[in-house]
Amino acid sequence: MKNKTYLIALLITSLIFSCSSDDNLEYQNDFENSEKAWVDFKDTSNNSYKYVVLGGSVFTTYGWETTITVSNGVVIERDFRYTSGAEEFIPVDQLEWTENENEINSPEHQYTSASPALTLDEIYEKAEKEWLIKRGNATTYFEAKNNGLISFSGYVKKDCMDDCFIGITVHSIEAL
Repeated sequence: MKNKTYLIALLITSLIFSCSSDDNLEYQNDFENSEKAWVDFKDTSNNSYKYVVLGGSVFTTYGWETTITVSNGVVIERDFRYTSGAEEFIPVDQLEWTENENEINSPEHQYTSASPALTLDEIYEKAEKEWLIKRGNATTYFEAKNNGLISFSGYVKKDCMDDCFIGITVHSIEAL
């Protein structure tokens, strides 16, 4: 009887561990490989790096970029600038700006096109928990073209017409 109880307990435990929420993740293998590359990069860079996020709009025909600087795992600077064509629509004093450590995500820049000041740890977490989840009503994307590190992650809901991408486009990542 004891052996039967152990066998049942073993089967239930195996079933629990084999039914993981990871089954709900698009690009599971690619994501895991990129996450491993991230852990290696994080170690070799002492968790100090700079990355550039690109954005743009189909409607306005101009783009922007946000550069986030992280030192020892803490965001210490966020630089933002429109890359082209915004001069006609955006006030000159808002075309480009920089926030230092004590100003990060300031109310002054809350409603801008700038990417939020996230660490790559936070970006990988959002990719895993939000952007790469399997959805029946969306097309999901993931690329790791920054030496194996995340470069494109997100989704577009079906039947959406313009500017529908929810996620991130990381143009470059470099150690400090």
